Amino acid sequence: MKKLLLLLFLGFTIVGFSQNTAIPDSNFEQALIDLGFDTAPINGSVPTANISGVTSLNVSYKNITDLTGIEDFTALATLRCYDNQLTSLDVSNNTALNSLFCFDNQLTSLDVSNNTGLINLSCEFNQLISLDVSNNTALNYLNCRSNQLTSLDVSNNTALTNLNCRSNQLTSLDVSTNSALTYLSCYSNQLTSLDLRNGNNTNFTFFYSTNNPDLTCIFVDDAS
Repeated sequence: MKKLLLLLFLGFTIVGFSQNTAIPDSNFEQALIDLGFDTAPINGSVPTANISGVTSLNVSYKNITDLTGIEDFTALATLRCYDNQLTSLDVSNNTALNSLFCFDNQLTSLDVSNNTGLINLSCEFNQLISLDVSNNTALNYLNCRSNQLTSLDVSNNTALTNLNCRSNQLTSLDVSTNSALTYLSCYSNQLTSLDLRNGNNTNFTFFYSTNNPDLTCIFVDDAS
């Protein structure tokens, strides 16, 4: 009986330590092999134990179309996956993420609602039609330029210092609650309303709002 229990325990242990994460994109797996998190040949999976503790990952410029498997990088704090061919990106399981650089892809949607500790988000040059950052209250830097956004609500992002939302289709923008904001680029949109009354206008280091043909009035802290 003791031998049987021992064998069962050992079998359990082996199964537990041999858990794998599916990596269907061969370019993604090759990138993991190059980084030393996996070994050749490409077989569509990586040992989960090899990636679960990784805190920083850079798989940019790898022609990746599918980042499935990223969900098991549960300790990931920084993800760089820019200049790929991604059409979707699921980081809902990466709750430790504080920096996400996913620009220059083909993303049509991006859900960062679970990434409440996100500080830096760079998602420019995609095809996003909406972006919800209401849960990202720690957000300091947001670059979402050159997408297809028609609205952007940053009222909850009171830590925001840098906002670049140029070259979208925004019709209004209100940064009155962003009292830490010092950099704002919102030109080349369709703005008809822009509210800058955040009590911090004198500390702005960069402000650019040209090429908004229907923007005739900008609300500021002190009009004089």
